[in-house]
Amino acid sequence: MTKTFAVIGDPIDHSLSPSIHNAAYKALGLDCTYIAYRIPRGELKAGVESLKQIKISGFNVTIPHKIEMMKFLDEQSRECKIIGAVNTVSNDDGRLVGYNTDMDGFLDPIKKRNLPINGSSVLLIGAGGAARAIIAGFAKEGAHKITVANRTKEKGQEIARFAAGLGLESDAVSLDEAGQSAGRYKFIVNATSVGLKNEPSPISTKTVNSENIVYDIVYMPMNTDLITQSKKNSARVIYGYEMLLGQAALAFEIWHNAKAPYDAMKKVLVGGF
Repeated sequence: MTKTFAVIGDPIDHSLSPSIHNAAYKALGLDCTYIAYRIPRGELKAGVESLKQIKISGFNVTIPHKIEMMKFLDEQSRECKIIGAVNTVSNDDGRLVGYNTDMDGFLDPIKKRNLPINGSSVLLIGAGGAARAIIAGFAKEGAHKITVANRTKEKGQEIARFAAGLGLESDAVSLDEAGQSAGRYKFIVNATSVGLKNEPSPISTKTVNSENIVYDIVYMPMNTDLITQSKKNSARVIYGYEMLLGQAALAFEIWHNAKAPYDAMKKVLVGGF
C-alpha cells in the first residue's frame, strides 16, 4: 500500500519539498508519495484531523503552523521543546510525534565543510521562527557569542534573551549597526526572508571580507544579493538550498529509518534552478 507524506502550510504552492522527497522515493524504489497540502491560518485543527483520516504517514510543517502545531502533538523531541516549534511529524497509528530538523538541517552544510563553530562569534539577521533553531544549533556546537540584528529592536532583544538562556553571550543591534560591524564575525547568517524577491541584502556588506562565512537561508534565488555581494568580497558562502536539503534528508531518515539518497535529492533541487 502506498504511503503518503505531505508538507502543510500556507502559502504552499511554491514548496520544493514534494520534488525533493519524490525524487528520493524514485531513487530508492519506495512505494511512497509526497504532496503539498494547503491549510490556511486558523484552520490547523481541522486540517490535522483530515490528515489523520487519510492515515497520512508523516508530514512537514511550514509557515504559519510551526508553533501552533505543537498543541496537536502526542509527543515531541528535545529539539522541539528547546526551539518551541515543530517542522516534522510522524503519524504512528494516530499518535503524532513531532521533531524539529531545522537545527541539524542548518548545521549540516557547516559540518560538511568541516568549519569549526566552537568559540566562534555569530551575526544573526532576523528574529523569526528560523532564528531560534539556528541559535540552538550554534549553542549546541559551542559558539561563544551571538549578535541579533533585526528590524524591530524589541524582537531582536527577545531572541537575544533566548540565546542567553542557552548559555551564549548575546546582544541585539539595529540592521545599520550590523552592517558597520559585520566583518568582525566569523559567521554572518541571514534568517529573514529578505532576498526571496530579489531585494537588496538586509545589511550593508561593505565590511564583509575573506575571513567571514556568509550563510543565507533563503534558497530561491540561489544567489541572493547578500550572497552575491559577499562573494565579491571573497567571503565563503553557504547556500539556503543546502539547509533545505539537510532538513529534508533528516525528515526522510525519521520517517523511513533509512539513509536519505542525498545526491538524488540534491540533483532535483540544483537542477531545478
